[in-house]
Amino acid sequence: MLLDLFLKKPISSPRTRQHQELTLRSLLKAVSWRIVGTLDTIFIAYFITGQVQQALSIGLIEWGTKMVLYFVHERAWNQIQWGKK
Repeated sequence: MLLDLFLKKPISSPRTRQHQELTLRSLLKAVSWRIVGTLDTIFIAYFITGQVQQALSIGLIEWGTKMVLYFVHERAWNQIQWGKK
């Protein structure tokens, strides 16, 4: 299953252990980044629309979708060995 690729624990070898991130770390990074990104989206939406309710609606929708996309993206990149030392 595709999700197993992203959710399984990292390989426990001395060489790869130091370069693998835990799933929980990726999840917390996704949440913290989405808070920053969503606040930015809310401010931009408010600047464009001038309406707080509309800006918050846009920010809420954007928060959920982009957090999921970031998490999957982060876990996929964690599987790629290119660029790791």
